[in-house]
Amino acid sequence: MPHTVTIQSSGHAFTVNDGETVLAAALREGIVIAYGCRHGVCGTCKGRLLEGTVNYGTYQEHAMSEAEKRAGMALFCQAQPLADLTIQCRELGAAVKGLQIKLMPARVMRMERAAPDVMLLELKLPANDKFMFLAGQYVDLILRGGTRRSFSMANAPHDDAFLRLHVRDYGGPFSQHVFGAMKEKEILRIEGPFGTFFLREDSAKPLVLLASGTGFAPIKAIIEHALHTGVKRPMTLYWGCRVRADLYLHDLAESWQREGRLRYVPVLSDAPASDNWTGRTGFVHQAVMEDFPDLSGYQVYACGAPIVVESAQRDFTAQCKLPDDEFFSDSFTPSVP
Repeated sequence: MPHTVTIQSSGHAFTVNDGETVLAAALREGIVIAYGCRHGVCGTCKGRLLEGTVNYGTYQEHAMSEAEKRAGMALFCQAQPLADLTIQCRELGAAVKGLQIKLMPARVMRMERAAPDVMLLELKLPANDKFMFLAGQYVDLILRGGTRRSFSMANAPHDDAFLRLHVRDYGGPFSQHVFGAMKEKEILRIEGPFGTFFLREDSAKPLVLLASGTGFAPIKAIIEHALHTGVKRPMTLYWGCRVRADLYLHDLAESWQREGRLRYVPVLSDAPASDNWTGRTGFVHQAVMEDFPDLSGYQVYACGAPIVVESAQRDFTAQCKLPDDEFFSDSFTPSVP
């Protein structure tokens, strides 16, 4: 039977149908709570159960520990109510409420191999159907059989002639198709926009933007949106990769620094001697900590490999005084736990 969920801070209430998660029902009724992967992996949608009980669903332990579960926490992308609920969660405002999730065809217009294992795709959406999104959000590509793969959009909303995706070759079926069989003019299906990783423009705090690998894609979109709209907040971009070739848009990031738009710090963790690398080395989040031992007055936006995002959140809040609610992230988690 349906159950009612009430968000304590706002008093907003919505109905959850049988077999539906709290997050899915909230989005269906136009109420946006913070979320990322939708698969019980990233932990972004974690909140507290104040009243009622749930089926906790399937999730990975690093997203929610047993201790957190015993303390009354739940992952709302997985939790299904067993009774009426009252919850605490991070509810978002008007920025995302006007966005409509759409299922659309997309034509592959351009393919560029920017690194040995990174393909830049440009997709053309139907001209008569406006696709509205926020810089930093992602879309699902729906494959044959209904399998989905999530990719962050690398372009900002003002630059919407094409939808731009950065695809890394992880060796899976979709990667193999992109790097082996995909041709220009091919038709794909996309659904989106999803996610709550976007610039909070109601703050004046300086920005630290941390990307690992193709986590550069949504960070790039956020930066280009900030530059386009005239955001004056100081920005420092850290891009962590393994070797020099992985910095596949290094020249673009350097151009932002030359123009005085931001400070750019590339960091390589495993550069061979043949790279002749003279820049920063090691773990990218530790480079941030070396430069910003006190992050109490900053906002941090982090995207990329889960280990990088999780390490950054843990260490920035524990050691660099970053407030918990000033860390925003998109962890590139697997599609299926």
